Amino acid sequence: MEENIELAREFVQRCFVDKGMVADLAIHQPDKGDGGIPNPHFHVLTTMRPINPDGTWGQKQKREYLVVKNGDPVLDSNGKPKFNAVATTDWHTPETLEAWRKAWCEMVNDAFERNGITERIDHRSYERQGLDLIPTIHEGPTVRQMEAKGIKTDKGELNRWIKATNRLICDVTKKIKSLFSWLAEVREKLSKPQTPNLVELLTDYYVKRSSDAYSQKGKVGNLKRMTEVINYLRDNHLLTVDELQLRLSALDASFETLKGSMRAKSKRMEQLRELIRSAEIYHRLKPIYDELNSFKWKKPREKYKSDHDSELRQFYAVRRVLTEELKGEPINVKEWQRKYDDLRAEYAGLRAQYNPLKEDLAKLRMVRYQVDRVIGDREPNQQLQHHKTIEGR
Repeated sequence: MEENIELAREFVQRCFVDKGMVADLAIHQPDKGDGGIPNPHFHVLTTMRPINPDGTWGQKQKREYLVVKNGDPVLDSNGKPKFNAVATTDWHTPETLEAWRKAWCEMVNDAFERNGITERIDHRSYERQGLDLIPTIHEGPTVRQMEAKGIKTDKGELNRWIKATNRLICDVTKKIKSLFSWLAEVREKLSKPQTPNLVELLTDYYVKRSSDAYSQKGKVGNLKRMTEVINYLRDNHLLTVDELQLRLSALDASFETLKGSMRAKSKRMEQLRELIRSAEIYHRLKPIYDELNSFKWKKPREKYKSDHDSELRQFYAVRRVLTEELKGEPINVKEWQRKYDDLRAEYAGLRAQYNPLKEDLAKLRMVRYQVDRVIGDREPNQQLQHHKTIEGR
């Protein structure tokens, strides 16, 4: 924990304090006596107004007045000079935020390396990393506390689905990639003197293998494996390596389509949850905002505003979110919740569609195993001259 604190202080000093900010650092180490995963983390609250060398407050923005070619000022409808507000620092920019995130990532990974820890963190999103994974949604402390007590929540359940789907995506992606690589290799091995008929190749192999078997059990086992593989190949018209390649490509395309649909639904569900959350906060705090506007005199208004500063700031924040998202449409929490529930049901249904893809993938891996056995048992100089070509089928 001491090393964690030192690393946090170094990061805050380098990225914030050295740039002229005042930073308030709060380090948390939640008690995990129940055996849960430790979650040490820290929060940083910084000033956005810079400090001048003499210790006085600087300005967050400065005015740049607009002028015409002859130097005269551009006036607005009230006859006042127009100007643009220009930030005096880059602390508010997305690029600076990205630099801070990258700096923390590099500092943590350097510390991992010094301590012989193999894990690494990455500040980039799954999409920017080129990972075809679905991001989980932010749960927040309330949801975490409820889940820790065994109380199921919508967010917790969705994240469990997403994590299970991501494990499946990783597994299927790895197996599909492996099969494509194997097909390229087996095509090279079986391409001379001609592309063989896979059913004939496997049938000849297992007929010979069964005749050489010493026991009836061995013969039955060979026949069962041969029948299972050959029936799959015949039922799906997979008689050549080319047809096997097309089957795998179609499976891969179906998997990508399903994965894209699940990712889109998950993203929309997160957007709806954020709208619902913002609307709930908006309705809860709007009476405070209305009360503020009811004051006619400046002093009582300013006192009320100061007393409710936190609530008003939160109200303005969610109002801005709702204004940007709704674009004039009314708030409709019931409709958003209905859409969320529909998407949740559709998401669960899409997960079920992975099962036939997994079964097909398992069959293809079984074909791979059997074909590899055939190739492995062949003499190095044996050619497949006796196999019929099916080019003219």
